[in-house]
Amino acid sequence: MSDASPAPLDLVVARKRTVADGVCELSLRRPDGGPLPAWSPGAHLDLHLTAELARSYSLCGDPAVRAEWRVAVLREPAGTGGSAYVHDHLTTGDKVTVSVPRNHFPFAPPSAPPARCLFLAGGIGITPLLPMIARAQVAGTDWRLLYGGRTRASMAYADRLAAHGERVTLRPEDEYGLLDLAGFLRDADPATHVYACGPEALLTAIEEQCRAVGLPEDALHVERFRPAPAADDDGTAFEVELADSGRTVRVPPGRSILEAVEDAGVQVLSSCRAGTCGTCETEVLSGTPDHRDHLLTEAERSAGDTMLICVSRSHGPRLRLAL
Repeated sequence: MSDASPAPLDLVVARKRTVADGVCELSLRRPDGGPLPAWSPGAHLDLHLTAELARSYSLCGDPAVRAEWRVAVLREPAGTGGSAYVHDHLTTGDKVTVSVPRNHFPFAPPSAPPARCLFLAGGIGITPLLPMIARAQVAGTDWRLLYGGRTRASMAYADRLAAHGERVTLRPEDEYGLLDLAGFLRDADPATHVYACGPEALLTAIEEQCRAVGLPEDALHVERFRPAPAADDDGTAFEVELADSGRTVRVPPGRSILEAVEDAGVQVLSSCRAGTCGTCETEVLSGTPDHRDHLLTEAERSAGDTMLICVSRSHGPRLRLAL
């Protein structure tokens, strides 16, 4: 990541509350109550929970409320420790270091009728969509939401969303089975934009259904909180020059650039380690990245001036990075 990245902020958990079975919401504020940096729908931030543990969460509050940031965290028993730490250790009044929000899932509501937005959420994937829906509502955009979860009690913010009436379809799996994607997307036309977040199986099914109804590729916008299947390692080693120190690190097959750099004693801010959050995005000074993330746009990949070092590799024998 470039040196221009904003420094993290030391905030306070102003409130912690349960918003669904297994889901808690944190309201984060400055200790002095001052305004926080602006953000836009689709943005996420990193919670630095310990010196070794940072995790990314989508902002789910109102961008117009500059006094607080809100995130909702699903307890994941099979996770890597971040959600358990939030649920079991963080409490109201605790201090926590938080990154300035970044947005790799921006929302741009279509303005020309009959353009409209369709939102699809699976479980905790509802969180980045909440401020998008609020923005679409204010903009007068024609929108609909299909929201699925394991049970009704596990679906965060379901009661609040139900106030939108027929615009919102809530489908707990134990009551309705799998989401009817074909029915929901049946009338989508080239002017429709689809925003989706949820488990990988759901996103794959949505991508397939959007192709089936003939939506343009750029009409679908997704955010993954789990990686898509990774590309096979080609078994090739390469070298990475760290521009700040002039050191060169060898990256062997089966190891990521991030892991190799950490093994060499260089600390890099990271979170998901799966190419989905952007925390480890690093400037490329020379060489050609082999992009294996699930976040950068095709234009960003073609430019080749940044890469996600937790998953991406090199198309040549050497990369020079701003580390």
